[in-house]
Parts: sequence; structure tokens; C-alpha cells
Amino acid sequence: MTRKTVRIAMNGVTGRMGYRQHLVRSILALREQGGLDLGDGTVLWPEPILLGRREHALREIAGRHGLDEISTDVDAVLADPSVDVYFDSQVTSAREESIKKAIAAGKHVYTEKPTATGLAGALALARLARDKGIKHGVVQDKIFLPGLLKLKRLIDGGFFGRILSVRGEFGYWVFEGDWQPAQRPSWNYRAEDGGGIVVDMFPHWEYVLHELFGRVTSVQALATTHIPQRWDENGKPYDATADDAAYGVFELDGGAIAQINSSWAVRVNRDELVEFQVDGTEGSAVAGLRNCRVQHRGSTPKPVWNPDLPATEVFRDQWQEVPDNGDFANGFRAQWELFLKHVHADAPYHWDLLAGARGVQLAELGLRSSAEGRRLDVPEISL
Repeated sequence: MTRKTVRIAMNGVTGRMGYRQHLVRSILALREQGGLDLGDGTVLWPEPILLGRREHALREIAGRHGLDEISTDVDAVLADPSVDVYFDSQVTSAREESIKKAIAAGKHVYTEKPTATGLAGALALARLARDKGIKHGVVQDKIFLPGLLKLKRLIDGGFFGRILSVRGEFGYWVFEGDWQPAQRPSWNYRAEDGGGIVVDMFPHWEYVLHELFGRVTSVQALATTHIPQRWDENGKPYDATADDAAYGVFELDGGAIAQINSSWAVRVNRDELVEFQVDGTEGSAVAGLRNCRVQHRGSTPKPVWNPDLPATEVFRDQWQEVPDNGDFANGFRAQWELFLKHVHADAPYHWDLLAGARGVQLAELGLRSSAEGRRLDVPEISL
């Protein structure tokens, strides 16, 4: 075996997602298994360079995991010819400019979403990357989760017949920060800092719907701020200027209709924090992050509406669990592996900056739909 080092500049690893999912559960997990086997006698060895604004936090993380390289100087790291990949999980408002610099420096780019604060900026990044000839990818982790992989298996096997509708419920109660600390950073609730649930979640819904059911052709959304005042990390009250809930209806290519509710002001009465119910002519399924249950046409009961009598059956018991039929890796890690194989072995990969731009487009149109109170078409975009 030949070991080849790939140096990855990781910007934003002091944040929750950048640290847990990308550094610890993806890059460091690959190192713990001995690297990434490309299948041709080569093993990729990821060498992270931790980037950020807070040197003390970077040093603490590096010391905890036995890493050697940290920096608060993004420009200097990008100027280093030994750096192969730039990864970005910063706050949304800082991402676009950093990715531009990485592309200009000729680095391959892998980034969290949304890729920019608006469609024009997201498309500009995709064009810059194309013209520079670099490899580029955008995190689309939900489609790599066990529940949605099982759902994809059902779709590919023709389980549903003609798919009629998709209903999604996502969210949980994020504490305001006064009597209990909030689970999310305060910038998420300030529009001026790139916050808002539409900007955060509609890019997810775009690729989930696109990959599993068909391209989104129209959107009608209502975004609102249910909790107008919150308390920041220092216990100081602030006005929430960004939406914390959004209710969307999406028409899909092929005729199916998707309805997805997203909220940081809802208490969970589901088995998982996100669930999608898919109904088709031949069967239905309910998929979450890990589990998936089905009910086929042949085993569908015949409920009769009668509000004068109590229900005599437990409807949840009438569904069948879909088996794993295999092992599932962490979704973030699985996509990291595909991207690194794309960079170093030219393996197929289509979750690129153009795909990321589609997510930004849907968020932008969702906010506009809410502001104007009407349904909007979602035109196809290209470079």
C-alpha cells in the first residue's frame, strides 16, 4: 500500500457542526481506521489544518486530538502549495468570500451549505470553480442518513407505485436562552448575520426532494418569527430578526406535492427530529434519520370516520419496520469519502457548487414567496 497525504484546511472547526461531524466523526475517524483506501493500492491520509479566528480554541482542539497545525491566517494557509483542499463550515455570512479566495488559490473546495447569502453569489462561486478547473462539493448529508437510504431503496425498488405526496416535519424547541441556554448559536436568529430557518433548512429540502422525488418546480412558503426576543451566549437579550419557522408547499417535477414544516419553536411528538411520510398508489412509508416504516397497499386497513366512538385500533402498530440490510456509516463521513475519492481518483460526484446554488435559490424564492404571499416558479439554473 502507498500512503498519500491529503492536506485539508478546515475553516470553522470551533463550531458545533464543524467540530463534531466534520472533524471528529469524519476526518479523524478516517485517520483512526488507517486512512481512506482508494482501491488501487493507495491509501489517502487526511492531515487537517485547523483554521479559525480564536487561536486559544483552535489550540485546545488540536491538543485534545493530537493535531499539529492550526492557524488564524486563512490567506497564509491558502498560499501554501502543499494544501490540497479547503473546507468551510463558518457562519454563512463569512463563507462566500473565503471560498472565492480558496478557488483563486487553486484549492479544491468542499463546503457546508448554504454556499452564499444569495443565488447570484452562489452561481458566481460555481462559475469561478468551473473556470479554475478545481473539484468542488457541497455537504448534502441528509441523503446519506440510514432512514433516507432505506427510503431511496424503496423508491428504486418501485415500492410506492406512483408517488403522490411527501409530508415532512422537522424541528424542536430551541430554548430562548433566558432560563435555559439555547441549543443553537444566537446568530441563527439574526437576519443581518445570515440567520433564519429558511436559509438554513430550505437548501436541505431542495436536495432531499431533488435526489429522491424530483426537481422542485414551484414553492409557496410562509416564514415567521414565533419567538421575537431571545438571549445570547452572554445572557444579553436581543431582538430575533430572522424567521424561526417556515411552512412550505413544493410542487415537484413529475406531479408529486411536498409539504414540509420547519420550526425551532415546536415541541417534538415524533419518533425522530425529522420525519418524511411518502404516500404512493401502491404503498406508504415514514422515514426519519435512522428508521423507516412501511405500509403496503395489500395490508392497508380500512378506517371509517366516526367521531362518536373511540378508536379501536393502534394505527402505528399496522406499519412494518424496514430492515437495515447492511451497515450505515456516518452520513457526513460517507460524503467526505466520496469527495476525497473524487478529488484524488476522479470518482463520479455531482453534489457540487451548482447543486449548492439550487439550495440557495430555493431559500431565496421561499423568503420572497412569504414576503409576497404567492406561489413562485422555481426555474432551472445552469452555468
